[in-house]
This record gives sequence, structure tokens and C-alpha cells, in this order.
Amino acid sequence: MKAALFRKFGQPADCVELAEKPVPEPKSDQLRLRIHYSPVHPSDLNLIEGVYGTLPELPACPGGEASATIDAVGEQLNDDFTVGTSVILTSRPSEGAWSEYILVHANEIHALPENIDPEQASMLAINPATAWCLLENFTSLNPGDWIMLNSANSAVGCCLIQLARERGLKTLAFVRREETIPPLLELGANCVLLDEADSLNSAREAFGSTPPRLALNGVGGDSALRMMDLLADEGFHVTYGAMSRRSLKVPNKFLIFKRLTLTGFWVTRWLESASSDEISSMLNNLAELMKEGVLHMPIAEVFPITEVKSAVLAAQTDRREGKILIKF
Repeated sequence: MKAALFRKFGQPADCVELAEKPVPEPKSDQLRLRIHYSPVHPSDLNLIEGVYGTLPELPACPGGEASATIDAVGEQLNDDFTVGTSVILTSRPSEGAWSEYILVHANEIHALPENIDPEQASMLAINPATAWCLLENFTSLNPGDWIMLNSANSAVGCCLIQLARERGLKTLAFVRREETIPPLLELGANCVLLDEADSLNSAREAFGSTPPRLALNGVGGDSALRMMDLLADEGFHVTYGAMSRRSLKVPNKFLIFKRLTLTGFWVTRWLESASSDEISSMLNNLAELMKEGVLHMPIAEVFPITEVKSAVLAAQTDRREGKILIKF
């Protein structure tokens, strides 16, 4: 079988390579999955670079999520699983998902509803799950309330806009490039502004006397500070990404006078600590929304595994609109 490997940490396109490996045989308590699609996430690139939150022993295979079908079942699991069942991964597999076949345990997968698009399903467990948790876990929100987000044309940003629209929430979205504004308005954002200091007055005009109580930060640096300035008193500022790679230097006034709560979120840790019922309920909801077309992830390009280097390079392109997928 074909798989992607990296033998050292560094620039992803320089480090990742295509390898031939034997198809693995499942142990009695394992399942073998036939991978169909796997997205290239910033976390996958960070893993290859050696700057992710947890790092594997080398050589390693990248890939944090995928859509797949069950290809073989260990004898202990024969009564619970059927070959051919469509599934997604619910956690980063120890062997990595950029491989034609992988071995997993029963608690590492989630069955999909029939007729869901496998390309879309391959992206369900990280970015939509992150967006779901960001809206659920920090403050109570009611229809008509405003939320605020930067990096709004990112995968998480697009999910936040769609999930917020489904819940009747209003979104104030910030982006770096003017050409990304119309697609986000079409997606359901209520107000989309350039992520710059000159937009603060326009933002205040949009939400009027009801400033957002929740700001979702995927950028860091000055962008994050501008959202703190706009937040309601005692609002929540949640950092889930750092695309600018700039640290936060928080003015004391936001802590003393506005009494903001600053916190972070990493979906990997949430998946590790949440109950199986919580995870299943969330994924079932997201899968149904995805199947119905309420939740849809933009896809920029699909590459076969034999072109994994090209896929990695494409994923590092700044002006890309949508995810890069690897097809197996």
C-alpha cells in the first residue's frame, strides 16, 4: 500500500515522501480501515515542522482525520462492526491517516449516515467539531446574539458562520482580503469587515448597543486585541488558533475594567476528555447538518496520494479558498 512518511522535522514539502508499506493485519481488538479522503490541515503541517502540541516518534505518517470504510474486523469485534461500514476518525490515529490502510481501535471511529459525501465527511471531526465546541462551551447564547470571529474565511470560520446561522446567531466576521467578503456574506455572515483598525467604528455600527459576548480568535496579535476592544464587558475571548504566529500582549484595561475572560481551546484535548456520548451526539448532529447541506466545507483541490508533495505545497498557499484533500 501507499503511505506518506516524514523521517525528520522541517519544511513539509521537503520532508514528506511517498512510501510503499505492507497492508497491516488487524489484531483481534482492531479494525482495518480503507481510507478514502484525508484533508491537509495546518496541524498536519505543524506536525511535520515539529511545532505541534504533541509530536510522534520518527519516521511517522501525517494525517489527523479521514473518511474511510471498515475493511477488516478483528475477531473480538465481529459482533459489533461490519465490513463496508462508512466511518470517520474521531482522533488522530497513532499511525497517521495519510495511508491507504490503517489500523484503529473501536473507540477511534464514528459511523456515518448513509449517502453522506465522503469528501465532506473527511473534514467533519476537526474543524466543524471545533466550531461546534466554541459555540457550546463558553457562554450562553440566544437567537439574535452577536458573536465575533477573525480568520473568518478559514475552515473553522466558515463552519462557525454556518452553525451560527443555523442557531439564529449573528456573526461579525473579520478577514484579511476584500475578495473574501462576498462569499462569506453569501454563506450567512451578517457583517464582514477587513481585519484592521479602521474597521472598529464600522463594527460598532453593525452591532449597535448589543456588543458580542463571545470572540473567537484564530489569528492572535493585533487582530485578537481589536476583538477584545469590541467585546462586551465580561465577555469571553477564546483563542483556538494562531495563524499570525504573533503572541498576545494584553492591555491591563481589558482585564481590569472590562473584566474579560481570556481562555483557549484545542479540540484534540476536548475529544480526549469528553464522554463517548458527548462526542457521538456532536458528530451525529454535525453529520446530519452536513448531509442536509446546511454545513458545507469549501474544497480548493483534491490530490491523489501519489502527489502528496504537491498537496502539501498547495495547502501552504495563502490565497487558497478551501481545503486541500488527499484522495486514496
